[in-house]
Amino acid sequence: MNKKVAVIGATGFVGKQVVNELANRGYAVKAIARDSSKVEAKDNVNAVSADVNNVEELAQVLAGNDAVINTFNAGWTNPNLYNDFLNGSRNIESAVEKSGVKRFITVGGAGSLFIDGNQLVDGPDFPADIKPGATAARDYLNEIKENDTLDWTFFSPAIEMHPGTAGVRKGTYRTALENPVFDADGRSILSVEDVAVALVDELEQNNFVKQRFTAAY
Repeated sequence: MNKKVAVIGATGFVGKQVVNELANRGYAVKAIARDSSKVEAKDNVNAVSADVNNVEELAQVLAGNDAVINTFNAGWTNPNLYNDFLNGSRNIESAVEKSGVKRFITVGGAGSLFIDGNQLVDGPDFPADIKPGATAARDYLNEIKENDTLDWTFFSPAIEMHPGTAGVRKGTYRTALENPVFDADGRSILSVEDVAVALVDELEQNNFVKQRFTAAY
């Protein structure tokens, strides 16, 4: 079992919950953030500041862990979001390779999921404000599929996974590979707490190695 896990983006909306879920399950967590002082103090959480774009530094920080969970976000209001997300993701992938860690779980967007053969991000109703980030995540998914060094998994959250879906940890969800999971009301929704559950479950179960998957209620 992977006992030592590094989380990149540990103070973010998703990262904070992943650190929490791992800590509650007894993992030794290395919580990596731009500003490690914002990491919530816990006995089994070691907060470290690192720049994702400094590959050598990040590789040193990651070395010795059993797995890396990446929740990096270049900032939804960042005017250079597309390039910053793509470059950051590439640098993180390189750093994981250099660190010698094999198991790598990374979080992208729901925009690359398919409905009726078309990816959501290409649809006419896709929100313009998140389109650059969603497009970058889609393009990065296509890149990581070519990586045969790492035991990678790419996670696409449910379509509705935002601050309004915080606060509930059910511990249950359903998964799919390329298409969104919809409930009886036709909604694809998952709380951020249960995103963390799905990610740590994947760490433990290895159901989707070298694959993308998604989860919702």
